[in-house]
Amino acid sequence: MDADKILAIQKDIVRVLRNIYDPEIPVSVYELGLIYEVQVSEEGKVEVTMTLTAPSCPIADDIVRDVREQVAQVPGVAEATVTLTFEPPWDKEMMSEEAKLQLGLL
Repeated sequence: MDADKILAIQKDIVRVLRNIYDPEIPVSVYELGLIYEVQVSEEGKVEVTMTLTAPSCPIADDIVRDVREQVAQVPGVAEATVTLTFEPPWDKEMMSEEAKLQLGLL
């Protein structure tokens, strides 16, 4: 797979991530700044590194599963895995301006 195809897949993945919401917060996981990295290999294997707003999030498994399943549906993705990390820890400064506006933080 060439670099242009990988870039196109990454853009499609970001578009999908912008439509996955934390059920407790009316903002997408992408705009919340929970997605740290999206890597796409030449074979179409995708590794998403993400965090949560808190390590004790009661719906962590649901959010991670939703991200993995939705990313796996993107055309060109052969396999999707999600790595959950808490380094660095999430804080509200990681949110996009749009997310801050939606939550009344601006």
